[in-house]
Amino acid sequence: MTTPLTGSAQSQRTATVACQFCSTLNRVNVARLDQKPKCAECGRPILLDRPLHVSDATFERVTTDTEIPVVVDFYADWCGPCKMMAPILDELAQERQGEVLVVKLNTDENQATAQRLNIRGIPTLAVYRQGREVVRQTGAVPRSEVNAMLARAAGA
Repeated sequence: MTTPLTGSAQSQRTATVACQFCSTLNRVNVARLDQKPKCAECGRPILLDRPLHVSDATFERVTTDTEIPVVVDFYADWCGPCKMMAPILDELAQERQGEVLVVKLNTDENQATAQRLNIRGIPTLAVYRQGREVVRQTGAVPRSEVNAMLARAAGA
């Protein structure tokens, strides 16, 4: 079980996310998630308690401008092992919101990013810190391995 970050260390931490309704990029202070952030463009809620979708257009900005670790799930809708990973990533996003940002990139719809990053198999999970990939795992893994990836990323 993880405890949330407290005090000034978390108060300065932000995440850049695309609104799931209008795709506008927003910067969210993760210390203020309890104040229910809203999109600056459409006013709808920004929910970080679930994986958010990124695209070729938003991937770089989200991974670079987010000050907390970003777990990226490279997946495809038709992929059975990807579907097995979905509930694990849903739980991770809910339990560690404000500490970790969980995003999904559909490799069928966003081939440029997948190709640039040399994603050869799916699902592939990667953890980014300050725009730099620090850990990668290809294939479906149990929650304990996802937690181990995050621990390795913290030490990187």
